[in-house]
Amino acid sequence: MTTLDSGVAFGLMSSEPRQGGYGPVTTKPWSQEDYEHAAAGWGAALSVGEVLLESKRPVSGALAMFTMNHPIKGFDCPGCAWPDDQKGLKLDICENGMKHVTWEMTHKRVGSGFFSKHTVSELSTWTDFELENTGRLTEPMVYDPETDRYAPISWDDAFALIGEELRALDSPDEATFYTSGRLSNEASFLYQLMIREYGTNNMPDCSNMCHEASGRALTASIGSGKGTTTVEDWEQTDVLFLLGVNAASNAPRMLTALSDAVKNGAQVVHVNPLIEAASRRTIVPHDFVDMALFKTHETGTLDLQVRPGGDMALMRAIAKVVFEAAEVDPGALDTEFIAQYTNGIEEYRAVVEATPWPELVQQSGLTEEQIRAAGALYLKAGRTIISWCLGVSQQEHAVDMVREFTNVLLLRGNIGRPGAGPAPVRGHSNVQGNRTCGINHHSPAWLLDKLDEVFGITSPREPGLDTVASIHKMHEGAVKVFVSLGGNFVLAAPDTSYTAEALSGCRLTVQVSTKLNRSHIVHGKKALILPCLGRTERDEQAGGLQGQSVEDAMSMVHLSVGKKKPASEHLLSEPDIIARMARASMPDSATDWEGFAGDYDRIRDVMARVLPGFEGFNELVRQPNGFRIPQPARELDFRTASGKADFSPAPLHDVRPASDDMLVLQTMRSHDQWNTTIYSNNDRYRGVKNLRELIFMHEDDMRDRGIWQGDLVDIVSTSKDGTQRELRQYRAVAYDTPRGSAAGYMPEMNVLVGNADYSAQSDQPLMKSIQVRVTRSGGTRPSRSRRGSVH
Repeated sequence: MTTLDSGVAFGLMSSEPRQGGYGPVTTKPWSQEDYEHAAAGWGAALSVGEVLLESKRPVSGALAMFTMNHPIKGFDCPGCAWPDDQKGLKLDICENGMKHVTWEMTHKRVGSGFFSKHTVSELSTWTDFELENTGRLTEPMVYDPETDRYAPISWDDAFALIGEELRALDSPDEATFYTSGRLSNEASFLYQLMIREYGTNNMPDCSNMCHEASGRALTASIGSGKGTTTVEDWEQTDVLFLLGVNAASNAPRMLTALSDAVKNGAQVVHVNPLIEAASRRTIVPHDFVDMALFKTHETGTLDLQVRPGGDMALMRAIAKVVFEAAEVDPGALDTEFIAQYTNGIEEYRAVVEATPWPELVQQSGLTEEQIRAAGALYLKAGRTIISWCLGVSQQEHAVDMVREFTNVLLLRGNIGRPGAGPAPVRGHSNVQGNRTCGINHHSPAWLLDKLDEVFGITSPREPGLDTVASIHKMHEGAVKVFVSLGGNFVLAAPDTSYTAEALSGCRLTVQVSTKLNRSHIVHGKKALILPCLGRTERDEQAGGLQGQSVEDAMSMVHLSVGKKKPASEHLLSEPDIIARMARASMPDSATDWEGFAGDYDRIRDVMARVLPGFEGFNELVRQPNGFRIPQPARELDFRTASGKADFSPAPLHDVRPASDDMLVLQTMRSHDQWNTTIYSNNDRYRGVKNLRELIFMHEDDMRDRGIWQGDLVDIVSTSKDGTQRELRQYRAVAYDTPRGSAAGYMPEMNVLVGNADYSAQSDQPLMKSIQVRVTRSGGTRPSRSRRGSVH
């Protein structure tokens, strides 16, 4: 059994456990109370002020507010992928974005002096917060096994080591190349070109862990892996269904769009096991009059608390409402649209009509009355958007689920017109752009053909390794070199110990990063840390000051130009690092890597020749708001095998706990966290202070197990392969969540997801559907003074 104690988290490769968990070490008592204030507003403003003061960057941090998310003249927020304002807004920022930027702009530095004082074994006992809080990496470092320390290495020697190891492999497939969603379009394109010219399609990326299911589902349904809506559509819609999204923490700038939609008369329906602050009211910080008057605005009109994974049953039930209405009024269906643009309606209708109401109620966790009310909203609406995030995509049957969303939209022609369509909410800044620009372990033939034509290379045709497969192959010894551009792979991936063992078995691990993290401490036999420029920093190359582009969640591409002095004179840009790795590993390559590294316009020129929609890239990206990549499905051009949008007749899946003594657990971020970076042990919108090692449970589920508020509990999951995994000494916290469900924070709870626990449909780790048993820990119940305050 894999076990992790609360407060004694993974030392991973160290024989001694490290103290303090993942967040900052604190002796302050924990507490939890209901959060009753509006989202954003003064709470967010005060939080930003505290961050600026703590970072000792009150002036430069404040100035960054006026350049962040301003295309052409500013830099793109390195946080979420929510679209930038198109109306000239001066402060298109949010609390999370400012935390992200000030975390990058810290005055602290980590160079050879730091590493000379600390062995890797010692650093393995530090918390993840302590590691990142050391500051910005300033020079390339190489692991020295004799001293158990990282030591300085020249850039030339670092690239020579990479080239030597890559050239020595028996096959290019013995290397795998990971990509974080913070990489720019130019760097992503250059990276995938290097990997394919090297000879492999092993390109695991963060999409494999977040929205892979969305891309596969949309491609199958409408012939494109992206959503079809724009921000303007959100302003014009009549009904917006928002599923599995915690907007206040994951995409805070979305709050403006939600409040605008409600003001415009739209019904905004939040579908989530937990009722989040974002579903109620907000004060938009950039609206200074509202801030001064404490004037709030509604961000939702209805909350539906489905059980985890119950979203598909809800949408199938809405389809059932539509078909029932069509028996009386044929106009309930857009028969003209269906006949002209869709395929498979009769088979789908038969499946829906064969699904009984009791099953829909049971699987959704809602009442028939609640479901029919949602269906009535859909029937009344002229234009509908269905939007979703990881609460949907990290489920076992997420592909079928997302296809069901598309089914419902097709019934009433809600694709290809203003105010309507599917809208996946992407997480990291440029995760969608990475895929657009070729980061794909299973790329379409047209892309490989075009790369071969433009660059005179021979791209490999065999599908490569995704994230889960890469971990398995490293563990088996079949992959010997791991290169990561950004991210914190060992904490982001499932089954933390297994992933750590996989990395430690590699011959070489290369981490391109801005700050120290756990993936530097869990390393291969040889290991490099290569520090790169941050999004806020000036990127000066032979061709002058460079800008790089990103693609937001709604297919808008715009330029990002950093203005701040780099944290160190030794930092290289990501395109420069990629180009030098390419030359070192392929010294005879005819590709002009040096030219690309010196002038990113040259990268964009070749991207314009390879990627559809990027024709005239250099001119388009310099327009005031950039440009939108054409979305064929929005124009009713469905590039599926049938040439039409395909209905999916997938069966409804059972998402209930396997037995009465089990709960379905979903992992999530706290508010004061971005991906694996934890800023504090607080979660403001859920009312939690000074605590991360917790599990949110329905109070009746707690009572059934003899658990009191604040009791220490043990959490046990059983993986698909039959192995058991355990977290000990976690705090049980009562919360408004459906019976039979629970929730807790990642990355702490990643240990509960085994290496076999991934979706057969999407190959994504099952972070939102972990079946667990929760029992009181041994010993006496903590005294009330230790339980914290609960209101």
